[in-house]
Amino acid sequence: MDKKLSDSEQYVWDFIQENIQNIPNYSIVKLSELANVSTATIVRTMKKKGYEGFTAFKHHLKEMSYKDINFSSLDKVDQGIRTAILKNEQEVTRTINMIETGNIEDAIQRIKAAKRVIIFARGFSEMTAQEMMVKFQLTGKYCELHADPEIIKTMSKKLTKNDVVIFISLNGETKELVTAAKNCYQLEIGTILLTASRHSSLINFVEIPFVGFKSEGSFFPDYEVRSRLPLTILARVLLDSYALRTSEN
Repeated sequence: MDKKLSDSEQYVWDFIQENIQNIPNYSIVKLSELANVSTATIVRTMKKKGYEGFTAFKHHLKEMSYKDINFSSLDKVDQGIRTAILKNEQEVTRTINMIETGNIEDAIQRIKAAKRVIIFARGFSEMTAQEMMVKFQLTGKYCELHADPEIIKTMSKKLTKNDVVIFISLNGETKELVTAAKNCYQLEIGTILLTASRHSSLINFVEIPFVGFKSEGSFFPDYEVRSRLPLTILARVLLDSYALRTSEN
């Protein structure tokens, strides 16, 4: 299990994740200069993440490189198709790399102890929420989903400490979800967040956050229909982990 990172160590880890493609080409001194932190901070971060040091971490990245998309078997790949594929591959890989394993364990324990799992989601995030609700129910865990803004705000005031709330929000700024999270915080209700924004209003009021990677830009610029792929990956990891743990018991 990962040890808890200090603020400076978390900053280093976030910097590495945001520049993961270039990290294998950096020396520890170069990374220190770019991130504006000491080499000692980098080494401490690596050790807490389970690596012997920065060099060992770079070896790990190189070993994982075989998972990169390989187009060599194709005679010709349209640049637009290539871009679309790599955009999705990047969101999946970087989201998985950003998951804090300690948070998975904490979330599982919270869910197991709760009598009810309440999911709050809006917009396109409701599709991920719907899948989560059904799968929790299949494991025998009581779960309900609320997507109406007024019901979300009202419901959040009537929860008890026997409940756990899962918020699903790509940007973490949906007003009714932020209001609900504040209510849960004041009532000391256990909360879990699936998001793609580490710096948002919602994350400030949530106990256990899962943060995925959201690529910049959209192929639908005229509409607010950003990909929920990071949320789907986070949801699947949490659900699979929970299902495996309950089956073991």
